[in-house]
Amino acid sequence: MTLRAWLDRGEDEFIGKRVLDLLPVAGRVFYETHFAPLLRMQGYFHEVALDLVRAHGTRLAVLANATQKMDVDGLALETRIAVFEATSRRRYERELSDANEAGDFARRQVESLNASLTEVGLLRDEFIAILGHDLRNPLASIGSGMRILSREVLSPRGQQVVGLIEGSVARMGKLINDVLDFTRGRLGGGLSVERRNESDLPAVLEQVVEELKSASGRMIDVDIDLPAPLFVDGGRIGQLVSNLLGNALTHGAEDKAVKLMALQEKGDLVISVSNGGEPIPPETMPRLFQPFFRGDATFKRDQGLGLGLHISSEIAKAHGGKLSASSSEEKTTFEFRMPTDTIFANPTHD
Repeated sequence: MTLRAWLDRGEDEFIGKRVLDLLPVAGRVFYETHFAPLLRMQGYFHEVALDLVRAHGTRLAVLANATQKMDVDGLALETRIAVFEATSRRRYERELSDANEAGDFARRQVESLNASLTEVGLLRDEFIAILGHDLRNPLASIGSGMRILSREVLSPRGQQVVGLIEGSVARMGKLINDVLDFTRGRLGGGLSVERRNESDLPAVLEQVVEELKSASGRMIDVDIDLPAPLFVDGGRIGQLVSNLLGNALTHGAEDKAVKLMALQEKGDLVISVSNGGEPIPPETMPRLFQPFFRGDATFKRDQGLGLGLHISSEIAKAHGGKLSASSSEEKTTFEFRMPTDTIFANPTHD
């Protein structure tokens, strides 16, 4: 009765029918070649997946259990088959199979992606190495030539030209360093820092100040009070301060002093650079640390590529700190602040 309802068939349609007659063609072949021999050999089979054909031609997924009694001559005396509707189970099995296939495909995609990323990483490192080599080496040769030439007896005009070329070499060296840092940061997942117990950070900052004072001919007021060693990358902190001071000297009013302050405030390392002059427009503030952003469209010779503040911000992040800016009619200030737990010297780290 239940089977008739499942298959939407009348009682007369089952009289004289075999199980094979209810199977599709492919199911009949499979039954005869697999399940029937199994039934004859061991006398039973369990949970065999079959499709039965309904009256209107659609198929019903079922599971079948069967037992068979044989006589002494090996002839079948009785065969009993129990059928269970299995549409939901078959759907679940198909979905599980599809999910497994999707998982295998995703795994292969990840393996392929990992291989690609490895190749990209190698190409990235090779690109950075070539870029640094091919740009720095010719520049170093020019710088060496200018130093040799500066020791020769030159006319005042010749000395002036040598000085101009040396200044251009210094600016080009900074541009190359900025491009390399930017490339490493973008392709390598951030700037690298090598932090250690730095007891000479005041000397590093003072050297940066002297270099910029000499190059610009401007006064820089300095207030440095860092009595304790700090767990930082001294070279990178010097680079950050150099970028901030260079920015202040370029954009600040020439008749107002630039000021550098470095101290420990409630355990934090605080380094700030201030300059007078026109305030930064409010609409410009959110974009200050974006790469290649140079404020207004007016090009200045010493303004560079617009990477200095971006790289300084990345150096701050790499140290677990933050670089912020504020600007008013009185002054513009860039402040680098690192929390206490990232700056105190680590006695186990050299």
